[in-house]
Amino acid sequence: MKFDFIVVGATGMQGRIVTRDLAESGRSILLCGRDKARVEHLLKKFKKTSFEYVDLSDIENTVSVIKNSRAKVVVCCAEGNWDLNSLKACIKAGVHSIDLGSDIPMTKDQLALDKVLKEKKLVHITGCGSVPGIGNVMLNYADGKFDKIDTVDVGFAWTSNMKKFVVPFSMESIIEEFTANAPYIHNGVIRKVKPMDSLSRVYHRSVGRENEFKVGHHPETYTFHEFCKKKGIRNVDFYAGFPDHSMQVIQNLIDLGFGNTKKIDYKGMKIVPVEFLTEVLKNLGYPKGYTETENLWVYIKGKHNGKVKEMLMECVVPPLKGWEEAGCNIDTGMPASIMAQMIFKKIITKPGAYSPEYIVHPAPFFKELRKRKLLVYQNGKVIN
Repeated sequence: MKFDFIVVGATGMQGRIVTRDLAESGRSILLCGRDKARVEHLLKKFKKTSFEYVDLSDIENTVSVIKNSRAKVVVCCAEGNWDLNSLKACIKAGVHSIDLGSDIPMTKDQLALDKVLKEKKLVHITGCGSVPGIGNVMLNYADGKFDKIDTVDVGFAWTSNMKKFVVPFSMESIIEEFTANAPYIHNGVIRKVKPMDSLSRVYHRSVGRENEFKVGHHPETYTFHEFCKKKGIRNVDFYAGFPDHSMQVIQNLIDLGFGNTKKIDYKGMKIVPVEFLTEVLKNLGYPKGYTETENLWVYIKGKHNGKVKEMLMECVVPPLKGWEEAGCNIDTGMPASIMAQMIFKKIITKPGAYSPEYIVHPAPFFKELRKRKLLVYQNGKVIN
């Protein structure tokens, strides 16, 4: 069977969201991963789907699966540290690709393949989820309304209707956000801070007031600075906002040692605590009636026509009926599906390696978000 798309890492939360969104858009999808049991329900529900075992550490086998599928676009939903392997496989297979984003070093490695991708007439976009993803396209939209840009702050804040702990997204990524020194740019100089040393209490639309702190791991500190250099940018910060009940559980797990990334001995076996934790929490379901709301935001300060100008872009993600088990993770999987389809439909055609602010056209992208009930605001006014 010939497929329109391949979703690598299809058995994870984001992979399942992307797969469902693509399938409900009428597309055919080859689901690839390591645990078929986690997507049996999707394979039964959507006829134009199938499954293949794929391990991204085996690039040659991954290339073979991609070629045999005859798919035009690969969506990588694996953990971010596999993004470069996925891209290399896609280049060898001769297909367009996107991913959900990785840390700054790997982002740079992917963007460094721009010349190769141009030569092969292939498109690759890295960071196609929420932030990075939606936030990047909001920056693209805002950029044209400024002559000079001094400051860009970006982040996310979310809450739930119950004070119950639910895994917000990748536990490995979360723990890194809580523990890794956070790079930020102040007055043109790269600095770092411990996330919990930057803690503050902040209000966001539809979420309310909660703890917020600077985090590393996200590539926007690099890509936003590069994108806005032409307009004189001096400051870039990334912030994460968590509700109190979720933040307390995550911090407790870290304090107990479950965030450790080094192997330890257990009865003759070598285990990595954070990987063990991730596997255990995969079995943690959502309480009945549980819902989440998220605000993805980008604040821009600069000048237009010689006057100081400020703009707050927001994307508010409400609870969606029928998507309860995905929570606010829909704002990562859905935009990835949209961007992949923009490549498939040839709305995006320029070959090369990009982050979304360079290549994703805001108008059609925002229109697709609205179809999925994700509203985009400019200074408090809905624009999609």
